[in-house]
Amino acid sequence: MELRRVYANSKDVASGAAVNLPEIDAFATGSLHVILARVYRLPAPLSDAIDGVVAEHPSAKVAAAARSLSERYLADHAASAPIIDSGLRAAAYVLTRMPATYAAARAAVEQVRLSVPGLEPRRVLDLGCGTGGVSAAVADAFDGVEELRLVDYSADALALAQRLLVGAGPRLVASQRRLGGRTVPDGAAVVELAVCGFVLGELDEAARAAVVAELVAAAPTVLIVEPGTPAGYRRILAAREQLLAAGLTLAAPCPHHEQCPLTGDDWCHAVARLERTVAHRAAKGGSRDYEDEKFAYIAATRLPVTRPAARVLRHPQIRSGHVLLELCRADGTAAGVTVSKKQGADYRAARRVQWGEGWG
Repeated sequence: MELRRVYANSKDVASGAAVNLPEIDAFATGSLHVILARVYRLPAPLSDAIDGVVAEHPSAKVAAAARSLSERYLADHAASAPIIDSGLRAAAYVLTRMPATYAAARAAVEQVRLSVPGLEPRRVLDLGCGTGGVSAAVADAFDGVEELRLVDYSADALALAQRLLVGAGPRLVASQRRLGGRTVPDGAAVVELAVCGFVLGELDEAARAAVVAELVAAAPTVLIVEPGTPAGYRRILAAREQLLAAGLTLAAPCPHHEQCPLTGDDWCHAVARLERTVAHRAAKGGSRDYEDEKFAYIAATRLPVTRPAARVLRHPQIRSGHVLLELCRADGTAAGVTVSKKQGADYRAARRVQWGEGWG
């Protein structure tokens, strides 16, 4: 991960849009606002492994498979069979989607680490692991991970996950099975962290509830990541209620246990910027060397939690002499606050805080 200075038009920042912005070397003025963007990059061994996988297939076929996958995921409905159902589709996925799932999960994990300082997982369960993007992010974030337990319905995705993660370090234990059909006895937690990323949208409501129940039973700390769309947010809200009902404490992003204050056309999500390779840009038909991935997530735990007083809900609006922050607060309300230059350290912090980070 690195930091880059980028700029945005006022209207983009004010709307909280996930803007695609070019890098600049100095702070802009007038109607432009500087954002110090965090840019996520795949670990070199993983990036090299992906290049090797993609090179095994004709580029035109990979691009066509990528378009087909994109259309399927945009449809956003339950799947009766694995979406990644061939080696070609798996290759297309790791090229065009896995970098984004890695970046989103890595950004979410960073916030969980801040809220749960005692979380030091040695064993991790990844339900619906796909090609391993979320597992790669967890292994990259925590030095002490010794074992990754990978579960997925797709044999092609699971095989590729094992191939790509072999250089990550942890021991790999893979299991192919349909999600949502297994329960774990109460008190039978077998790992320190259970994760599920970008998979609930492929399941029906009953299977989603069963997956969340398995996550809760398997580990004291749970992280669920979904696309940062209204539909993904609704799935996160349902999981949030289930986690609370199970007696877990919310760790991130919520600074409270009250009902989510975002209503109507608004929804809670964040954005992770990721670096694009030449092959990634070519497959997606883009020219920029980065991509912004919107994501929604929820993390809950039975461990002690240190939550921030508030969570930043939008890109901060940097004005002359003050910064406007849209916050979700510990009392369960969402409101805008103004941090003026007269506030010294708070003002300097407000100029650097990012959308999705804690405040206070």
